[in-house]
Amino acid sequence: MNKKNFSKHLDLSNYTTIKVGGIAEYFAEPRSIEEFLYLIKWSNFNHQRCQIIGAGSNLLINDIFITGLVICTKKMKSLTINPNSGIVEAEAGVMLPTLSNSLAKNGLQGGEWAVGIPGTLGGAIYMNAGTGNLSLAKNLISVKVINNKTHKKIEIDRKDILFDYRFSSFQNNELTILSAKLYFEPNGNFEKLIQTTKNNLKLKTDTQPYHLPSFGSVFKNPKNNYAAKLIDDTGLKGLKIGDAEISTMHANFIINNSSASSKDIYELITVIQQKVLQNKGIYLQPEVRMIGFDYPN
Repeated sequence: MNKKNFSKHLDLSNYTTIKVGGIAEYFAEPRSIEEFLYLIKWSNFNHQRCQIIGAGSNLLINDIFITGLVICTKKMKSLTINPNSGIVEAEAGVMLPTLSNSLAKNGLQGGEWAVGIPGTLGGAIYMNAGTGNLSLAKNLISVKVINNKTHKKIEIDRKDILFDYRFSSFQNNELTILSAKLYFEPNGNFEKLIQTTKNNLKLKTDTQPYHLPSFGSVFKNPKNNYAAKLIDDTGLKGLKIGDAEISTMHANFIINNSSASSKDIYELITVIQQKVLQNKGIYLQPEVRMIGFDYPN
């Protein structure tokens, strides 16, 4: 095993936006697709479980020893934008705010909304992340992936990928996202696009607790309803377990006040589900992925 590629017994709390997480047996941050492929092959050949994280913005990792290999894609950030054709090619670790700002500066329209989402491109495609009815699925041309079993690299057209609300078929298959090709409408007004992007970010920071460690939205919105409203109507804003708290600014955010444990946060998620179910008859589905818990993902 090449020591340059791996760390052992690494604290994952530094790799999640809510600042909790256990210890990874093996950890790696590939800087290129070649390194990424090597790591996936290594985990297979050595019969190690391989788990992939991006920005850790939608992730609860249990405070336990996480066996196997954890790969963080954040250093895979090659981004190529053609301002004339509107074609964008980006690796899985490109951050959505970086993508959004780069699109605006190149006069490409359609990515202004993504500036307030602190995730990676790969994570956003995997989760079909978005805001309102906007998501990257609308701009996707194709995705380059590796088959985790055969190690073959393939390119999949958008039409062959199933997307639904906060769901993509990548959640149910043996494919890992390496990079994507997207299209955004060219020849937009630079100043207007940059201003819209700034306004979108301000709206997010004014209405959501971006200054504190959190996941972003904890629960998916039920059909014809909003998770935040259901939680707020149930009177749960400000509820604390340990150092984890339901934000008083936005009820669908859980914040880590300083030293919350994964257990505190997990229990708070469970309490929200129970109380909303009792009071509203609606079971809230977590948007957050969980590692090291028995909870089904």
